[in-house]
Amino acid sequence: MGAGLALAAVAALIRIARGLRVPVARTLTIGDDDNDGDWHVRAVPDPDGVIALAGTLLHERPGATISSGAIVMAEPPADAAWSWEVDAGLRVLRVDAAAIARHGLDPVAILGKSLTALFMLEAHGDGSMPLLEAMSNVRDFAGQAAVVRGSGVRVALAGRVRPDAAGGFAGFVGGVYIGAAAGVRDGLTGAFNARLHRLLRAPLDAIIAQAEDIRCANEGGLDAHYRDYAADIASAGRHLLGLVDDLVDMEAIERGDPAVAREPVNLAAVAREAAGLLAARAAERDVTIAPLAGDTLVTAIGDYRRTLQIVVNLLGNAVDYSPTGGVVRLRARHRDGQVRLTICDQGRGIAVHEQARIFEKFVRGDDSAPGGSGLGLYIARRLAQAMDGTLMVESEPGQGACFTLALPAASAQSPGEQDQQQAEDR
Repeated sequence: MGAGLALAAVAALIRIARGLRVPVARTLTIGDDDNDGDWHVRAVPDPDGVIALAGTLLHERPGATISSGAIVMAEPPADAAWSWEVDAGLRVLRVDAAAIARHGLDPVAILGKSLTALFMLEAHGDGSMPLLEAMSNVRDFAGQAAVVRGSGVRVALAGRVRPDAAGGFAGFVGGVYIGAAAGVRDGLTGAFNARLHRLLRAPLDAIIAQAEDIRCANEGGLDAHYRDYAADIASAGRHLLGLVDDLVDMEAIERGDPAVAREPVNLAAVAREAAGLLAARAAERDVTIAPLAGDTLVTAIGDYRRTLQIVVNLLGNAVDYSPTGGVVRLRARHRDGQVRLTICDQGRGIAVHEQARIFEKFVRGDDSAPGGSGLGLYIARRLAQAMDGTLMVESEPGQGACFTLALPAASAQSPGEQDQQQAEDR
């Protein structure tokens, strides 16, 4: 009694309950040398600030194997705004609780989760990620672009390797750099993002996490109907999070300030990544995403992340509007000083008089279909224009629709690309 609590996650739960002066409950993993247990832990404060703890074991499993080699401690990078620490599986071991709270995240919920629950990692224009390269090569890294999930603030990450006694990889001790130190802008859009994330994203993230905990609770005889309800809640929460992202992008676009990079982007690589991201969604709808046709070396000048955002939107629409058993086709080519990626579905098509309207705000191609905010195509076209490109559609009712993203070419056509275009022209 009176000493420090060894279980950091439980200690953090107590601090939150004492600070908020309300009961707080979380599902935590507590383990010993032999077993790991998922516990439902509830912290209830009384008026004097004394915390009553109650814990219920939900599920027990064999503990993870821990290397016998001692971990050599590493210092976080210098001059970082705040620090974090992960194990060899990039699971969060330690975070700066005060900094996490300022970004609208729950420090208890973050512990033990993947680092991607804390940061959305962004690839460079060539698709590389310093953090992942450092992990595979067991070395320190810097300059990893990321977005803090709780607030939407753009940051840069750096990390130092935590080696074990044998010199193997045991994780990273990392630092977060914000604003000028991160090499990113922090203006009105950042403030707008912070407000949206504080008011909407953080509560929605918590709702989704709790709903997923219920959905995955196979122990204790939980009725299947409740798991179905929880799945519906999680799905609705993700839909609302998508709308928050759309609002953030729309706010930047309306101010004429969508931040885009100017760097080489291989449209074929973007198409393959988008197809991978949407593979599960296509499988659920029994829709096939055909392999990319055309040239595999179509390099544009633009922003990799924004280009991927556009292609995921177009490909997601194609999957959603395709009939059961339908095929979505993609083709990349170089033409007229541009590189073009075309995505075609086999859906009901778009009438000619509707083809201009679908790029307007809050307009959907099929209002009878569930989901969608009516902002996706509007944002996609405006982002394409911000990269000096265009987004076009060709369609006839009953014949499906083809959307083409065209961006400035990075260089003149190669001989192979010239031969391909001549063959297409013939």
